[in-house]
Amino acid sequence: MATMPVVRPDFGAVKASIHRRLIQKLNLDRITQLGRDAARTEVAHIVENLAAAENTPMTLQERERLAQEVLDEVFGLGPLEPLLKDHSITDILVNSCRSIYIERNGLLEKTQVQFRDDAHLMSIIDRIVSAVGRRIDESSPMVDARLADGSRVNAIIPPLAIDGPCLSIRRFGRDPLTTDELLRNKSITPAMLELLRGCVYGRLNVLISGGTGAGKTTLLNCLSSFINNRERIVTVEDAAELQMHQDHVVRLETRPPNVEGKGAVRQRQLVINCLRMRPDRIIVGEVRGEEALDMLQAMNTGHDGSMTTIHANTPRDALSRLETMVAMANLNLPESGIRRQIASAIDVVVQLSHMSDGTRKITHIAEITGMEGDVVTMQDIFVFNKRGLGENGAVLGEFVPTGIRPKFAERLAAAGVKLPMSMFQLPAKH
Repeated sequence: MATMPVVRPDFGAVKASIHRRLIQKLNLDRITQLGRDAARTEVAHIVENLAAAENTPMTLQERERLAQEVLDEVFGLGPLEPLLKDHSITDILVNSCRSIYIERNGLLEKTQVQFRDDAHLMSIIDRIVSAVGRRIDESSPMVDARLADGSRVNAIIPPLAIDGPCLSIRRFGRDPLTTDELLRNKSITPAMLELLRGCVYGRLNVLISGGTGAGKTTLLNCLSSFINNRERIVTVEDAAELQMHQDHVVRLETRPPNVEGKGAVRQRQLVINCLRMRPDRIIVGEVRGEEALDMLQAMNTGHDGSMTTIHANTPRDALSRLETMVAMANLNLPESGIRRQIASAIDVVVQLSHMSDGTRKITHIAEITGMEGDVVTMQDIFVFNKRGLGENGAVLGEFVPTGIRPKFAERLAAAGVKLPMSMFQLPAKH
């Protein structure tokens, strides 16, 4: 009589069964106090016994994988841990417990990673937000938080998210991107970098503009590395993610309301407070609302060299958005008065774009030159001229100076920053 072939049960089902029994057997409080290596040994031993009791033939690799996944559940973010360990991944996008995408090299791809169910995903979201003293539930179904490595997290749950809890993680990695990597990635040219370094050293106020995922925070981190180590920097953020390189840094972060809807501390209150903290420079992670007015006033009252980012698609758009945000402060300022504030506060607008091939480029470095009537005047110093698409959809184009020498060149010269005239000259036509 022919022997029946061994039918291997679904690994996921076996894992779920062993995982359930393992959690019952483990003293989780004691396990979390053990070191990871000691915990690994104990978990591996229990998994071995449970797998034998399950009467399931499992290879050594399968047992190790199961033990690792259980450790990830206890110590980390469950199924997301392997993705978090891959430093080539810049975004992890959990659309539902069964649908998880990542962004790598600027392009989206679907993964095979899944959660068991919505409750499993919710337990991981709870773990993330409670670690930074925030909460998420039906009365407060949206939250911004951060991971220990500085990665930015947004979670939104039902009833607002129709298909179950959603989680978005923007990675910044252990090591902040350096200016050398910006050059290597062809996001910027050496001449443009020299100009921006001079702007930071010469204490010009810089507004970094770009769409979602364009690399605004990354560029802000890079530019902040040019700030003198002797200066006192105060940062204001919704969820702290800036990675300052200096010693003398004070980091402020907003606070959401408590269960009773009270106790919220908004960015505007923090910007006002940081003016009383004797900062040399103020760095606001991103202006989103009425705090734009206080940021502009700080820039206009001796806090030169301050920087911030804004969501906008062009330098002109950035100014329009800034104007709208200032109007949100409800001070009934005339339109022309708001524009004068902007023109006198901001010196340089740096525009970033996320290209169709996944690359990120600085498409404009523009100088704000003043006012003509009721219009803020600006001129491009460097631009990226896009010519089209090459093989494999690669974006073709070149960074070029516009031939205009910025008006702030004299101000930089007075601060000891000498920029060669040749860097602003139009390239010779062949």
